Amino acid sequence: MPPSAMDCRDRSLRQCLRGLSVLLALALVTPAMAARQPCGEPAWPLWHAYASRFVQPDGRVLESSLENNHSTSEGQSYGMLFALIGNDPQRFDKVWRWTAANLAGSAIGTRLPGWLWGQGEDGQWRLQDSHSASDADLWFAYALLEAARLWHRPDYRQDALRLMATIEAQLVVDLPGLGPMLLPGPEGFIQPGPLWRLNPSYLPLPVLRRLAKEAPSGPWPAIAHNTATMISQSSPHGFVADWVGYQGTSTRSGGFVMDPIKGETGSYDAVRVYLWLGMSDVREPLAAPLLKQLDGMARLTAATGRPPETVQVLQGSVQGQSPFGFSAALIPYFHAKGQSDVALVLRQRAEQDLREALARPDASAGPPRYYNFMLSLFAFGWADKHYRFREDGTLKLSWETACTRITAR
Repeated sequence: MPPSAMDCRDRSLRQCLRGLSVLLALALVTPAMAARQPCGEPAWPLWHAYASRFVQPDGRVLESSLENNHSTSEGQSYGMLFALIGNDPQRFDKVWRWTAANLAGSAIGTRLPGWLWGQGEDGQWRLQDSHSASDADLWFAYALLEAARLWHRPDYRQDALRLMATIEAQLVVDLPGLGPMLLPGPEGFIQPGPLWRLNPSYLPLPVLRRLAKEAPSGPWPAIAHNTATMISQSSPHGFVADWVGYQGTSTRSGGFVMDPIKGETGSYDAVRVYLWLGMSDVREPLAAPLLKQLDGMARLTAATGRPPETVQVLQGSVQGQSPFGFSAALIPYFHAKGQSDVALVLRQRAEQDLREALARPDASAGPPRYYNFMLSLFAFGWADKHYRFREDGTLKLSWETACTRITAR
């Protein structure tokens, strides 16, 4: 284990996790109290409880990879967003500084953060894969833009603009018959044919709207529109696929096809698409028709009380019992579809499973522990109104207005 991998190392692991489970339970069952916190107290107890276990003092987010104690750019970017939502500026800064130094080699102006950091076969702790993952790149830029706005940090905005310029230069492609689109990474996503491999979950509409607000003459408005087109045209039966192909038939035309590597499977990536759409502002013009079209997941989940782990999106066949993070992720989706009763059932189940997972001595939620927690943080934070995305992608945060003063009696 690398230095500082546990910030509760002065206590036994069992005691540390027992304390964490109590904090999380309180944060889950008292959202209204958390939303009216006194000034100076954590704006989002659920995040602070999570971060006390999974974020090192130096800013590295632990266990965001299937590899033991490895970290990913995704985990770092989500950690920054949640720190912002939780009004946790010191932790936000540490997570970003660790990311810039270790994933981007302190060269954020020219390099995108590599996606995987950890211990190699030689025993050294360092960057294991220098290729970036574009979803994390977008979330980094988004979190930095919003932190700059909310905390009055112009240096964060400059970092965000550098990232956006590098993303545009290295990852944005012009697809024939479609227009600008974002590749999932810099290498391996353009196949002979030509065929481009795309990931719908990498492109949240609120994030794209925020980048478009910052750079309206850039590719971001078109990418948002093309993302909606991709989801619509590749989801004929109301289910989203993890990966989608775009086949160029000529220099001027093309169309969406089944991904040649992952096929028609919709599972751990695709569940985030329902989450992003559910959390989009009600005035987002691209979200409403997609939510109406994506009714396959709604029908299945409402009928069984739990979303499936895997869907074959062209056949409609399902298999597997999903982890509780899937149930959490669909809470905003069902609220947006006007099915709050289903959302309540999913929330009750996800909260119970989260408490039970944290009550175990090793805090194991079963694979994937990190992903379950992250999806739950997104969903519960949104459901409890700790944050909302506005139509232009900016955040509306509870701590901006809900901080109450304690006066002497």
